[in-house]
Amino acid sequence: MLENAEGFISHLVELRGRLMRALLAVLALFLCLLPWASNIYDLLARPMLKALPPGTRMIATGVITPFMVPIKVTLLVALVAALPVVLYQAWAFVAPGLYRHEKRFALPLVIGSTLLFILGMAFCYFFVFGTVFSFIAKFAPNSIMPAPDIEQYFSFVMTMFLAFGTTFEVPVVVLLLVRFGVVSLDKLKEMRPYAIVGAFIIAAVVTPPDVTSQVLLAVPMCLLYEFGLLLARFAVKPAEPKPEQDA
Repeated sequence: MLENAEGFISHLVELRGRLMRALLAVLALFLCLLPWASNIYDLLARPMLKALPPGTRMIATGVITPFMVPIKVTLLVALVAALPVVLYQAWAFVAPGLYRHEKRFALPLVIGSTLLFILGMAFCYFFVFGTVFSFIAKFAPNSIMPAPDIEQYFSFVMTMFLAFGTTFEVPVVVLLLVRFGVVSLDKLKEMRPYAIVGAFIIAAVVTPPDVTSQVLLAVPMCLLYEFGLLLARFAVKPAEPKPEQDA
């Protein structure tokens, strides 16, 4: 009993140390990027400003909003930049309790899911934002002078980043479902029509109420589902041979 308690405490101490290292990495990057917080926010706001009429500027309706929003954006960038360190600390804590074959599968899975999430954010920033904002700006009446609020814009951007980053994890989810035998590959292929409908429903819920952003989220989700099915072919466990029956 005493040995179990000591083992549990040692795990808690190690977990605390790993968390502290991860937080210190995020904090160090945040402090290094802090002098360029305004420039980082300007970079984030560039897709919106490109779609607005020349000379249009964003506004801040709160007293401390001009200070807090760039700080939040910089913290987000620091968190994304520190992901390799954060994931390494998580891996170093979990790895001793895994079997060798689990380690071979888990490490590429963690790296792949991280890269896919960042790829989803990049796709959203470089392609989706420009398309959506230009589409919305074209339908704005000439009598309206757009003046987006930076707090609302930050909230919108975070929602879209989270939506597209999570969407790009679809291949990982499909791979895990097949790998651990939750659902067979053939069953997932049969569910393809339902997956397509579900993709458009999810896109309608998490994106703004315009057709462009919904399509730009739903179509990649469907394509990534197909990509997940392709990867899952290599993750199917071979069936164990049945014992031969005596004649």
